Amino acid sequence: MSMDDVIEQRLVDLEMRVAFQEHALQELSDALAASRDEESRNAMLQHRMLDELRQLRSAMATSPLTGDAANEPPPPHY
Repeated sequence: MSMDDVIEQRLVDLEMRVAFQEHALQELSDALAASRDEESRNAMLQHRMLDELRQLRSAMATSPLTGDAANEPPPPHY
């Protein structure tokens, strides 16, 4: 094998490594973007749920349920 062949083989090996690393880096970037999207969706859902919980608490505080047991129908086993 000549020196030129050795250098060419090393260059091909390096190009293959770079191509593999670029591919792996793109996959990691895609996974990170997907994770950030999911985190954003989860944060939005959490804010919605907290708002709904606050509204329910507020509604219950302003008009508490005061049921009369006499007006309730009997349980099904009676």
